[in-house]
Amino acid sequence: MTEQRPDPDHLLAQLKENEQQAGRGRLKIFFGASAGVGKTYVMLAAAQTAKQQQVDVLIGVVETHGRAETVALTQGLECVPLRQVSDKQRTLTEFDLDATLQCKPQLVLVDELAHSNVTGSRHPKRWQNVEELLGAGIDVWSTMNVQHLESLNDIVGGITGIRVRETVPDHVFDSADEVVIVDLPPDDLLQRLKEGKVYLAHQAERAVQNFFRKGNLIALRELALRRTADRVDSEMLNYRNSSAVKPVWGTRDSLLACIGPFDQGEKTVRSTARLAAQLDVPWHAVFVETAALQRLSNERHRRVLATLKLAQELGAQIATLSGQDTAETLVKYARQHNLSKVILGRDGRSRPWFRRPRLADQVGRLGAELDVIQVSLQASQSAKAEARQASHPPGASWPGYAWSTALCGATALLTMPLLHVLELANIVMVFLLVVVAIALRFGRGPAVLAAFLSVGAFDFFFVEPRFSFAFADVQYLVTFAVMLVVALVIGQMTAGLTYQARVAQRRENRMRALYDMARELSGSLMAEQVADIGSRFLTSEFAARSALLVADDDNKLQPPLASGDAPQIDQAIAQWSFDKVEPAGYGTDTLPSSPVLYLPLSAPMRARGVLAVQPRDSNRLVEPEQRRLLETCASLLAISLERIHYIHIAQDTTVQMESERLRNSLLSAISHDLRTPLSVLMGLAEALKLTRPELGGEAAEIATAMGESALRMNTLVNNLLDMARLDAGKVVLNRQWQPVEDVVGSALRALQPALGAHPVRVELQADLPPVHVDAVLIERILINLLENAIKYTAPPTPITVGARSNGESIELWVADEGPGLPRGHEQVIFDKFVRGKKESSIPGVGLGLAICKAIAAMHGASLTAETRPQGGACFTLRLPHEEPPELDARMAEEEIP
Repeated sequence: MTEQRPDPDHLLAQLKENEQQAGRGRLKIFFGASAGVGKTYVMLAAAQTAKQQQVDVLIGVVETHGRAETVALTQGLECVPLRQVSDKQRTLTEFDLDATLQCKPQLVLVDELAHSNVTGSRHPKRWQNVEELLGAGIDVWSTMNVQHLESLNDIVGGITGIRVRETVPDHVFDSADEVVIVDLPPDDLLQRLKEGKVYLAHQAERAVQNFFRKGNLIALRELALRRTADRVDSEMLNYRNSSAVKPVWGTRDSLLACIGPFDQGEKTVRSTARLAAQLDVPWHAVFVETAALQRLSNERHRRVLATLKLAQELGAQIATLSGQDTAETLVKYARQHNLSKVILGRDGRSRPWFRRPRLADQVGRLGAELDVIQVSLQASQSAKAEARQASHPPGASWPGYAWSTALCGATALLTMPLLHVLELANIVMVFLLVVVAIALRFGRGPAVLAAFLSVGAFDFFFVEPRFSFAFADVQYLVTFAVMLVVALVIGQMTAGLTYQARVAQRRENRMRALYDMARELSGSLMAEQVADIGSRFLTSEFAARSALLVADDDNKLQPPLASGDAPQIDQAIAQWSFDKVEPAGYGTDTLPSSPVLYLPLSAPMRARGVLAVQPRDSNRLVEPEQRRLLETCASLLAISLERIHYIHIAQDTTVQMESERLRNSLLSAISHDLRTPLSVLMGLAEALKLTRPELGGEAAEIATAMGESALRMNTLVNNLLDMARLDAGKVVLNRQWQPVEDVVGSALRALQPALGAHPVRVELQADLPPVHVDAVLIERILINLLENAIKYTAPPTPITVGARSNGESIELWVADEGPGLPRGHEQVIFDKFVRGKKESSIPGVGLGLAICKAIAAMHGASLTAETRPQGGACFTLRLPHEEPPELDARMAEEEIP
């Protein structure tokens, strides 16, 4: 009887996980199908019970939605005051994470796990707040609906027609320590909705018409129950693996199909797929590779791989198993994955009494708790011939049998001179040693032949009368029988252990190669290094040529990176694989005629490129184990490329931050140091104009030019100061409701002298709503845009100023008919010290548009630039549309004369 103990690898992983969880809080989620099922109510009721048990309970945030019975359950529970957050013109309340961490409660209630925090909070999502609380060792109870699960978001959107924007990653739900399903039948929920226990009356009517239809609620309820059942099933499997539970628990129907090396394996797969579809259960398909089946011909091996691929296409989880005994390996796999039904093929042929029992009988005997289902197979003549040849393919191992015969003969000849020196028992040991050696080197079949030849040679050459198969003493029958049995047993065990050792060695080599590859990738800093490391691994493990195609920021694959002999890359197939994030080429359903396999390098954030592999042996990439190894290699390469990408981003960001800090310091210093001499210079220029007698001729022109230059320099210094103040966040908006017409008119009046011969066309939409802005700063934007148009257009070129409302925003634009913007620089020109032309006689340092961009951002607006089709540049300021406040009727009457 085999020892019942847990898997050492799983036990080690469990210990590491427990070590990571030590000191971390526990998360409990109250999970429901939709709003209104009572999640918050059940959570608060459980919290009241916990408080009675002397648990330190604290309410972080609870959304009661005005329900009286829910509010009543908050009585007696300590609550953290909500944090006041100003968002544009609104003041909102938000969960106070820092205050909760400071209180350090034993348990905190954080309602609505999928909630999005107000802009400016430390974390954008509430589930990230919960992660920080758990990391601090605080237990958290929270609530969420099934539509908030990221993986089910699109499914729920297709059912209800409403796409929920607030989602929670599945790993948060799966890693929760406890999930409590809060269920309510759809009829009861609709009744609660009508009674106003979910929403207010007008909201409830709209909800029933849209989201809360009975069909939607039934579908959502099924999704919630199924998702919870999947989680419970995973917990059960983890418990079985950690506790070494041997029998299969029939908690959920699941199927295991065993594939043989014959044509009929496809029928077993198709029958299992139909049964799984009828029962709506998961299923697995495996092929057990024993030592006897290891010598399958290439044709049968390809047939097995094709059958496994068919099973995978039909929805099965496939695997290739290694073991000495097929039935024992199947039962072990079924118990490990808790598969209650094993499906095998049955050809209907009778078997002689001396043959081994059928596989179904062996599985039934070893796994009494398993249901064994047999699929009827048609035993054609070709199938019978394949069955006879499966374990002993003709001519496949004849050298082993020849060597077995030769070694037994040589042993007899070499030990004959030692007959009078050694006892017969020692000569028997020599023959047994030869049998062991043959089993180690050539396998089972030659070892069986060696066992019989050894008994015959011992009888013929060493037992009296010698050189005949007769024997004088009947007791030699026992010697012959024991010698034969021992030889057969030792030969079979040695051959089986040799096979298992080879399998273990191959697995160890694969793991070592992956470890070495991961270690090298951890130190790589360039994509070329990643490509070289991946190429060496694929060459050694798959004997394949490979190339790495890395994507740029525009999601276009760059030329392949390869070292040595590179495969012929089809860029179109590679780009398709990258765009669809699906494998293509050899061994797939997309362009399988291609000799190259294209695997997308999918990293946690996004796809980073494509790995192109061209094997020299086509079977290497079709086997499930080899394919999983290749996919693991691709994952490691993708993670390395993503790490390198973010290293570059971090380096660029650090350099940019330091440059920005130095630039702001320089701007502040220069602007302050220049203001005093500039003010003096402007005063002197004005004083020269007022001197008596008046300056005339060339002297007057010099004084005027000096004053204008000083004025331009003063404008530049003011721009520098304004930019420094905006970067430092020292500008406070003075927002008032202003008519758009007044803002535009004020900017045009301020710039009237500079417009000169430029005609200005004003195109304002009628009945424009007022805007909630800082009028002085918005005028500054318009003035800078108008000055920019004056600089880059020659008089009398017209300039257009306009405004319109599109319902969502108020658009103000300034357009000219000048040379337009440089191609590709439509957004770059808003950066500091960037000008339309680097070398130009036009005065300026490139700060005007940067100031406009900063002011727009402070108002929550956007500023864009484009070259118009008819020529010239157009700058558009889009201010968010806000509803103006309604005037009180009495105040309005008082203001009317």
